[in-house]
Amino acid sequence: MKRVLICFQFIVLTISVSRAQDAALAARSFLGLLDDNLKAKAQYAYGDDERFNWHFVPRERKGVPLKDLNKKQRDAAFYLLESSLSFQGYTKATSIINLENVLRLIEKRGPTDTYRDPLNYYFTIFGTPSSDSTWGWRIEGHHFSINLTSIHGEIVSSTPTFWGSNPGTVPFGVDKGKQVLKRETELGFLLVNSLTNEQLHETMIADVALPEIITGDSRKAQIEQLQGLSFTKMTPQQRKVFTQLLDTYVKNYEFGFSSKLMAKIEKAGLDNLRFAWAGSLKPEPATGYYYRIQGPMLIIELDNTQNNANHVHTTVRDLTNDFAEDILREHYAKEHGK
Repeated sequence: MKRVLICFQFIVLTISVSRAQDAALAARSFLGLLDDNLKAKAQYAYGDDERFNWHFVPRERKGVPLKDLNKKQRDAAFYLLESSLSFQGYTKATSIINLENVLRLIEKRGPTDTYRDPLNYYFTIFGTPSSDSTWGWRIEGHHFSINLTSIHGEIVSSTPTFWGSNPGTVPFGVDKGKQVLKRETELGFLLVNSLTNEQLHETMIADVALPEIITGDSRKAQIEQLQGLSFTKMTPQQRKVFTQLLDTYVKNYEFGFSSKLMAKIEKAGLDNLRFAWAGSLKPEPATGYYYRIQGPMLIIELDNTQNNANHVHTTVRDLTNDFAEDILREHYAKEHGK
């Protein structure tokens, strides 16, 4: 059994390194297609404070937007995005981007509108992409932000990450009924509605949904009060659903990193995780809801309150390693100690 585990860990490490190298190659290819003006927008020093300047609302951003790129350059940008995520995560990310076209129709904006624009997503490289250096990249726009770091050819951080869906459910058109974050929603309701009255009493932190995710765009995520139902107090079937919900978030990342993140969560202790809920227990129109998974090194939040509860926000925060800060601290300490 130990030999099997070692082999599995070796496979995960090999895949992780391979994908990190793919990302480095994709980032170099992307930068190589940019002229000096676009490259100046796209690339920053790794130590620049801009690396921590993230958000998930429509706003001015640093980096180079898709709208400034030709088709070949855009294809290279999307290949960088694809190399950074699992198939599930990439599909989700591109679906979020495409929802900008739906919002144009809902808000009765013109086809040339730049506020709701699928080309208004920015790609930013921090440092020099290679398999033997420390570098990072951010891909961000309305309702999507992923911040990644690679050290010596291995992806070591993919958080903070934000995934949103506006609308939560497409109300009309060819995609009517589509839910980009459907599994996150359905599993949350499945779990909360499986609870006994006693369990629900521990789980509910408010009768009305919180108006927004608590961690927001903070550089260092924190929720001081640990609330909700402990994993240890769930039945085996409830634990299964809870784990499926956790997997739904973790498996958005490329396979090597998602496996390492799950291993880290398990090492910190599934028994230390809690599930908290606020608001409606049914996915009814115009009734908001909020939930979170919280533990010693992890916060996952989902909030659906805006636009008559048809506007979903979710985020994943590694309390020990957002922006790779803790791993970098250890890495530099080792390097300086040689």
